[in-house]
Amino acid sequence: MSTVIHPARPAVPPAASALRLIVAFVVLTIVSAACGDDGASSAPHPVARIEVAGKETYKIELDTPELVDHARDLLAGGEDGRIPNGVVVRDSPSVNAPWSWHIDPATLEWADMTTEVCDGLPSDVQDGLITSDRYCPWIATVVAIDG
Repeated sequence: MSTVIHPARPAVPPAASALRLIVAFVVLTIVSAACGDDGASSAPHPVARIEVAGKETYKIELDTPELVDHARDLLAGGEDGRIPNGVVVRDSPSVNAPWSWHIDPATLEWADMTTEVCDGLPSDVQDGLITSDRYCPWIATVVAIDG
């Protein structure tokens, strides 16, 4: 067994150590701010804003061209398949902030008719009043598409 002897490192004065920490903190803060959320959607696909019963809105990511085309048709006044219906992912706002849930875009479909257990306001989903795994507001209107 051999013994490795490391050369002595010069002592770093405490003021220099503190200065290094401050510089590192400032650099990390600037980099974090540059990479931070600017309030825009981080979704890789267009996002539809849906108004429910003229009272509340929520957002849904549209992850296929067919979903985007259908939402655009509804935005232009189309009536067919006007009920957004999809699986609720709780405790994960995704594009649907400030709500604490979102609709799984892979499960989204536009329906003409759905069961009553998934109908209601976005706040009903938030408050746990809609216990179904799906959300399908009957009086829904596409009011905007971003992206």
